[in-house]
Amino acid sequence: MTLVNAPASPTEGRRVGWIDRRIEAAETGSGNRRWYGGLLAAVLAIGLWWLLTLTGRFSTALLPTPVQVVAAFRESVTTHGNQQGLLGSYLWVHFWASLKRVLLGLGWGIVLGIPLGLGVGLSRVADRILGPVVEFLRALPPLGYFPLLILWFGIEEQSKVWLLSLASFAPIVIATAAGVAGVRTERGNAVLVLGASRFEMVRKVVLPSVAGDIITGIRVATGFAWTTIVAAETSNGLPGLGGLAWASQKQLRADIAILAIIVIGVTAVASDALLRTLERRLAPWKGRA
Repeated sequence: MTLVNAPASPTEGRRVGWIDRRIEAAETGSGNRRWYGGLLAAVLAIGLWWLLTLTGRFSTALLPTPVQVVAAFRESVTTHGNQQGLLGSYLWVHFWASLKRVLLGLGWGIVLGIPLGLGVGLSRVADRILGPVVEFLRALPPLGYFPLLILWFGIEEQSKVWLLSLASFAPIVIATAAGVAGVRTERGNAVLVLGASRFEMVRKVVLPSVAGDIITGIRVATGFAWTTIVAAETSNGLPGLGGLAWASQKQLRADIAILAIIVIGVTAVASDALLRTLERRLAPWKGRA
């Protein structure tokens, strides 16, 4: 018995294997070049930063030198006098507080966004009713509705998590709905003709097909969540990286603000790299089919 997916000839099998190896090598090389390019960009940015401080045109109170930021980092991880780290907490305490808020907000965005995106993509009625609502939420600046969330949920954790979940909700819905719209209709009709229910069609055809789009939406949402963390932590945001950056203005400590920005940026880049790896694991066919 001949397998359906078996190559027509040994030559074709060797050719397919050679193509797969070339694709894998190209992806590996692209990933390496991406990291090398990012490292080069970071070195150039630090060099330009250093040159600007050497010109003397900017006060170190407004543009601290890299050495001052490194000193702020040492201050953030040590105990000096009776104070731990910066503003009463070590840097890793600020980091974990912000990370926990981002993960909670992003988690709720995923839990609510994926089913809604599937509904919008599968139903024209849902698209007409809920599509404009999602677009409306996407267009709103986070600081615009954060005061309302504070009035509803107070200044504690609930208002911050709600803000981050709303910021990450819309990109996931839009990416999921766009992925569903790109699924070929005949694939779904084929499994329905074979006796599958609509639920089985969604589970076995639609979800695997849009896995890459969902992860892309989560990547965008993660970036939105990290860009919103400072807004979320402007009110009672300590400990937290955003709260640390916001509170530094009262002490005229630009070095602390830059340190917090660097930590937020590095964490966001690392999160994106992790999601890229997850995308290659869960949707290795994306970009090839």
